[in-house]
Amino acid sequence: MKVGKRFLVLTLMLGLCILVHIFSRHTELVERLYSNGFYKSFSFGLRKISGLIPISIGDVLYAGVFLWLLWKIGRRLKNLLVKKRIKPENNRGSVMYRAFITLSALYLVFNIFWGINYNRRGIASQLGLKLEKYSVGELQELNCLLQAKVVASKQILEARQSVYPDNQQLFKKVTEAYENAGKKYPFLAYKPPSMKSSMWGWLGNYMGFTGYYNPFTGEAQVNTSVPRFLQPFIACHEGGHQAGYAKEQEANFVAYLAGSVSPDPLFHYSVYLDLFVYANRNLYRIDSASAKLYVKDLGPAVLKDLKEWRDFNRRHRSWLEPVFRLLYGVFLRGNQQPAGLLSYDEVTGFMIAYYKKFGRI
Repeated sequence: MKVGKRFLVLTLMLGLCILVHIFSRHTELVERLYSNGFYKSFSFGLRKISGLIPISIGDVLYAGVFLWLLWKIGRRLKNLLVKKRIKPENNRGSVMYRAFITLSALYLVFNIFWGINYNRRGIASQLGLKLEKYSVGELQELNCLLQAKVVASKQILEARQSVYPDNQQLFKKVTEAYENAGKKYPFLAYKPPSMKSSMWGWLGNYMGFTGYYNPFTGEAQVNTSVPRFLQPFIACHEGGHQAGYAKEQEANFVAYLAGSVSPDPLFHYSVYLDLFVYANRNLYRIDSASAKLYVKDLGPAVLKDLKEWRDFNRRHRSWLEPVFRLLYGVFLRGNQQPAGLLSYDEVTGFMIAYYKKFGRI
């Protein structure tokens, strides 16, 4: 490509990236024009298409990209080993040009398809919640409330001898949960879901992820190889991402809003147990003795599930997880979540604000 054309392409890509960045800084415009405008229509079409195919398009796409990168690296190493002369078009300038175009395209596609949602006003604004610094007493009260919910929902499951649904039934129940939530909170209603079991769940166990949203295909991926009692909350969390809530603490809170209005007590138990773990972990950092007492009073059946969860994580411990957590933490901090991976725990503040306003959990 001639120098003039390259300069024109570079200028165009840079200009588009700057425009997206400037637009993203205006939360009111993002909320009104993107999250509740363009994204709703665009994501509907994206999920409609990806939902027609039973396997995960996104997982196949990621596998293809990974194999392509391996091929490119292998080819480059081969050239270095045999000391082949690098062609003029593969000089440093060309490499930098292609790298810039590729990264710019990824930035634009990621943000236009979904990423601008990181900059929306979000669920707290929609519900009129005041997110304030909470006291130790408020955190203890939340632990107590969630503990009671966990114990009560587990007792219902045991009394009914409930059986966890298979993957397709699980995803259908998530859809029903969001339909119920949409009746109460219209802004949570979204269709179609396009939720699928991750093809790479076995790898996710060693990397520490339980689900993810693919912004390029609109699919919500659930790692269905983790303990079954975790999966309803995970699926609702990924549904929250599909509904346009990008930040992890918001997706956690939206998962609570959806899962808690599900008619299925399996969802109640999964949601309240996860939220209890987040709240208890926050309390442990401040008052470990108090946090341990709330855990102890969960009862044998719940403690057995928590042990299963710990044992599962222990069996899949590897060097991949800390590397993945480090990289993902950097990604989160770069997308309006300065707490990094601790952003997930910040759902506790949403729960306290919700309780203070509505008087219920």
